[in-house]
Amino acid sequence: MDESNKKDQLSRRQFVALTGGTIGLAALGSLGLMAAYTENEREVDPADFKYQENETDVLVIGSGMAGLFAAVKAHDAGAKVMMVSKGRLGSSGLTPFAKGIFAYDEKTSDYSLDEFTAMVSRSALGTNNAVYTRQMAEHSLARVNELREWGFFESNLYNKSFNVPITERNIPLIERVVITHLIKENGRIAGASGFSLDEQKIYFFTAKTVILCTGAGGFKPNGFPVCDLTHDGTVMAYQIGAKVTGKEWNDGHPGRSTNPAASYDGWGDMFDQKPSTTQIEIHHDLGVDLNYRAYKLGNPIQMGPPGQEPGQGAELDGGPFVPEEFRRSGPPGGGGERPGGEGRRGEGPGGRGPRGEGGNRERRRPPRKGDGPPGMQGSLAGGSSAGMAIHKSEGIVPINEKCESNIPGLYAAGDALGSYMAGAIYTQVGSSLAGSAVQGAVAGEAAAAFCQKVAMPVISSSTRKNIETQMLAPLKREAGYSPAWVTQTLQGIMIPNFVLYIKKESMLKAALAYIEELRDHHLPMLRAADLHELRLAHETANMIITAEMKLKASILRKESRCSHYRLDYPELDNENWRAWINIYKEEDGSMQFEKQPFGSWPEVI
Repeated sequence: MDESNKKDQLSRRQFVALTGGTIGLAALGSLGLMAAYTENEREVDPADFKYQENETDVLVIGSGMAGLFAAVKAHDAGAKVMMVSKGRLGSSGLTPFAKGIFAYDEKTSDYSLDEFTAMVSRSALGTNNAVYTRQMAEHSLARVNELREWGFFESNLYNKSFNVPITERNIPLIERVVITHLIKENGRIAGASGFSLDEQKIYFFTAKTVILCTGAGGFKPNGFPVCDLTHDGTVMAYQIGAKVTGKEWNDGHPGRSTNPAASYDGWGDMFDQKPSTTQIEIHHDLGVDLNYRAYKLGNPIQMGPPGQEPGQGAELDGGPFVPEEFRRSGPPGGGGERPGGEGRRGEGPGGRGPRGEGGNRERRRPPRKGDGPPGMQGSLAGGSSAGMAIHKSEGIVPINEKCESNIPGLYAAGDALGSYMAGAIYTQVGSSLAGSAVQGAVAGEAAAAFCQKVAMPVISSSTRKNIETQMLAPLKREAGYSPAWVTQTLQGIMIPNFVLYIKKESMLKAALAYIEELRDHHLPMLRAADLHELRLAHETANMIITAEMKLKASILRKESRCSHYRLDYPELDNENWRAWINIYKEEDGSMQFEKQPFGSWPEVI
């Protein structure tokens, strides 16, 4: 081995010291592990960018299910609409992988809207916003019927059916543009700006209203198709003063342990399915049950199809709380009863339990194909969706039932809206896709109505110059850190089971120290040689800010509830924590936190 490579090799003793002691990123640099800081060998010249100006009443950012209905309903309400997307219509974000959509018909259902909403609230341990729960169910059938007219259920690919209403209405659609900035002027939204992935062009969109349909985000983990979801909308809104929420909750989708980094191997049978409708079946799913089991007993985790009785494996006490009404018969490791028969620990997805008011209206059926996500069988590996929260539990804080934020003119829908439609746990299969459709429609109509009351804003030249400077900064740096390397470092800090899922204060604070180092030292030194790396640089910056939010919110919530589990605070604390955590940026740039009691709307100043 030559001397240039020898310095990059860590002995076992050095590795243990670095990972278990107090030596930090500076020590890693001394061992040659910061070679990612290199000269920026640019392939594009920042001086060669051209500009395109656009003006519209309603700007929809994102082209998944929520974006589709936001654009269609805003147009039908009389507004001039434009849609811009980082990817392709119906083919980016999580929309392409959702194959079940909830359709509620009160005329034929065994449950009233009130009963359904109450069941979701019980499963969610009060974390859901009942207004959005009921709204989703009430309007789901109408949205499903429209999708059926457009041919949505005829193919496993959604681009063609999504194009039907967009083309019929002649709604302008600009694809493969990375939006990096929301623009606020005179206290309200004024538009957005971004750059093309295919040519050196900067886009400025002047708009009376903006609807964020940008999804949630992840830390680009292996094994789950979330590489283009990086919390962009949430962070952009936070930067201009919007309140955001839900950062302590975690999506617990596992992947198959065979070829765990191959998304198609783990989820291909879902990709290949045509979409279908689902009916009422309230669950308490996608928490951290499997993560807790792996933490206590090790891997691999064995799990059968939904409804299967527990298989081999040690019984396990403790772990995340599951309400008795929604307790299931699998996977392995039931755990003990809670005091007073309130519930059970250690339960997870895998069975079918009683449903109905108080569990009295019991209906059971055998498991069927498509009940749960693929990957929920055989030997499992966790962390495949690391960085994502439960659908609809993370994003912009709504100030009312119209998907409106605390920034006048800024709306959000789908996974970009922290509506708590299902609370901090996954409760109803297919409700995420239905909720995105319903909320997109609600936001579109509300945004169109807002447009009638305001004039077209004016974006100042100083604002434009500042945005251009910030947007192109990674391209202009003579040297810096590659976004890929910083992202990998971020993943190594955040994705471990004992940081992101099975939490305790000491580890959360230790991880936070590393994330703050990335924020303060590495984020300002991100470099980009081309348009693809420029995209990665902005995505990496967004993930760093989100990591800080997730760690701080997890430290603040000193209890365990739904998909947030603390080893040092394993019990529910209904006295102090029947509240959501909202995050906002203070005028001095500091990250601030507030409680919003369950069942209330936030204060708007």
